[in-house]
Amino acid sequence: MNFYDFINPIINDILNESKRTTISRVTRKAKINRAIGSLSASLAKKTNDPLYKRMIFYKEKYVEAKRRLVAKYANRVKSQARK
Repeated sequence: MNFYDFINPIINDILNESKRTTISRVTRKAKINRAIGSLSASLAKKTNDPLYKRMIFYKEKYVEAKRRLVAKYANRVKSQARK
């Protein structure tokens, strides 16, 4: 068994694995900001904050509007999405 017979399967595994997975590094500051956002929202929900209610109201409006847009334009963009 020569060197190439040994190394080629290893290289192929590494190359194929890199296509399937994504490596993203999250900084400490990003983790802290993410935690602040989620904990703030959960605390606002527990205290029945009116600002939280407003946020949820408009989030639901956004989701509903997006659903209606998808229903309206789905047939037109289906071929473009397949490309």
